[in-house]
Amino acid sequence: MSYWNDPANLADTSLPSTNPYGNYTVVDTVPKEILHMVDSHWYQFPPMNPLWYGLLGFAIFVLGIMSVVGNGIVIWVFMTTKNLRSPANTLVVNLALSDFLMMLVMFPPMVISCYNGTWTLGAFFCELYAFAGSLFGCISIWTMLWITLDRYNVIVKGVSAEPLKKKGALLRILFTWTMSLVWCLFPFFGWNRYVPEGNMTACGTDYLTEDMFSHSYLYVYSVWVYFFPLVVIVYSYTFIVKAVAAHEKQMRDQAKKMGVKSLRNEEAQKTSAECRLAKVALVTVSLWFMAWTPYLIINYTGMIDKQKVTPLFSIWGSLFAKANAVYNPIVYAISHPKYRAALMKKLPCLACSTEGQDNTSAATTQVSEKEESS
Repeated sequence: MSYWNDPANLADTSLPSTNPYGNYTVVDTVPKEILHMVDSHWYQFPPMNPLWYGLLGFAIFVLGIMSVVGNGIVIWVFMTTKNLRSPANTLVVNLALSDFLMMLVMFPPMVISCYNGTWTLGAFFCELYAFAGSLFGCISIWTMLWITLDRYNVIVKGVSAEPLKKKGALLRILFTWTMSLVWCLFPFFGWNRYVPEGNMTACGTDYLTEDMFSHSYLYVYSVWVYFFPLVVIVYSYTFIVKAVAAHEKQMRDQAKKMGVKSLRNEEAQKTSAECRLAKVALVTVSLWFMAWTPYLIINYTGMIDKQKVTPLFSIWGSLFAKANAVYNPIVYAISHPKYRAALMKKLPCLACSTEGQDNTSAATTQVSEKEESS
């Protein structure tokens, strides 16, 4: 038996065992007040190597600090720069706020749990923790859905499109928060429940129960917050890419007829800027689905064949999902022209400048001092 699986070696440093079965498992040090929330499935797995807890705790700590600082800066820059306070960017601020709150609320409890090797914050806080993760994840994807639809409206429909107004953006945000809140409250009232995950350092939805009524929540919820947004976003970007390709072809053909190298008038510059913003949204949404897909796989595996779900396997869902909150500020710092220009003025040490920008790009990204609020 290895060192970390031998209880004698850990007796002086670990919490007292609460395992009613007497064997040595990952559940050994779970506090008594939350044992009723732990599925019997986890009692077949030996204690995890403490190194995993250390690595997971360190990773979550680093991701938490990066997310809180990064998204805090995004919110600050967008809210204090006048020419960034557009209706479309209100959605961007809502996305950053969701990521900011998720990590602000969730990373400290997980770091504490990794340090103790188990969840020590009680049953109710476990439920609140899982509720927060589900709530802010739902808000993030639906905010990205609205951002994508706005890009579709501007690029595909063009001049015939009705521009997004401040009231419309705020109504979308209100709908997103209300809808997400309602969906995430259901487990408190018996439609599924929030429970500790297999590594006992985080909490989430219960995907191990064999109750079909409980399973129905996860199936319906996954359609609402994953599959439906995925279909709409893929559909939208299919037409966005086609529209951009058609526009570029038209520009090249027109330039060829006129015997010039390119046609980059004011309208073309505006279209190019919209395309760049669409690319930012596409990258952000792609990263979101890459981050939350492991969590979806874990939930569906637990419902279909739970013997394949191990405590170590359950770690990756939490890690990838929380890492998503770090991606967005980095993407906007690198790819969003006006945000990058504003960041250069406010925090030059954090700004990402690109060498060799052409005059068109520089003109698009320039933010004057007069346009900034005091």
